[in-house]
Amino acid sequence: MANKEFEYHGPIVNGFVMLFIQLLIMAGIVLLIIDASTMAVVTAIVLGILWVIMTCGYVMLEPNESFVLIFFGNYSGTFRRTGYHWINPFMTKRKISLRIRNLDIEPIKVNDKVGNPILIGLVLVWRIKDTYKAVFDLDSQSRGNNVHNLAFQTFVSIQSDAALREVAGKYAYDDENDNEHLLTLRSGGEEINEQLEHKLNERLAMAGMEVVEARINYLAYAPEIAAVMLRRQQASAIITAREKIVEGAVTMVKLALDRLEKEEVVKLDNERKAAMIGNLLVVLCADDAAQPVVNTSAN
Repeated sequence: MANKEFEYHGPIVNGFVMLFIQLLIMAGIVLLIIDASTMAVVTAIVLGILWVIMTCGYVMLEPNESFVLIFFGNYSGTFRRTGYHWINPFMTKRKISLRIRNLDIEPIKVNDKVGNPILIGLVLVWRIKDTYKAVFDLDSQSRGNNVHNLAFQTFVSIQSDAALREVAGKYAYDDENDNEHLLTLRSGGEEINEQLEHKLNERLAMAGMEVVEARINYLAYAPEIAAVMLRRQQASAIITAREKIVEGAVTMVKLALDRLEKEEVVKLDNERKAAMIGNLLVVLCADDAAQPVVNTSAN
């Protein structure tokens, strides 16, 4: 059990019961002092010292709080029982919160898989799982009987930064080759978040912490290439839109020719068909509305 958390099973007394016992001791001290004999005074002094020592044994815990108990340098266990209790006053008691905590990692600049500089941020939900590792494996900067939480937050922040850089460097920001099966930071969603959570758990486990949830909350190209990448995205969108327009126009032209031929409205030779196709494609694919020209000349 040298490097593992375990529950404290030493003597524990209800705090209110011990408080009543201390009141009885105080009453005995007063009676002994009134007696004023040498033996009574010595006994009163001994009981007074005992009363002061007993006062140091009271602890009170709310839900999701704990005490790491240390007896003259030796780990004696973790106490998690809520309520008002009395424990050996010679125990050093370091209080640790087991409640869930949030951490917002500010966007950092990293290079994605293809070398593009991007800005990526993270929201992390974490808590302490192993109090032994949190107190003894991490330099937690203890202050009295309480563990300084800033050390935990600093450790989580640094490890989150490292994990975020590692995951971001494995994937491209976006798919530049229209490969629907390629996993990217922008389209990865839950899968990217799961990998990030896994990496964070690997790093934080050494300090007795676990990740409840990790999510990318900010993702963008770095300012120096944002304008260029925006133009590339716009060009890609225009090309995709043009492909749809041309596909629809060809379908409409084919439908028009088939209907004209089927209903025998007019018979067109190949030259006139080519001219009609060209005119229809111009009308259907043009950005601006076509201006009709009415031929009024007489043959």
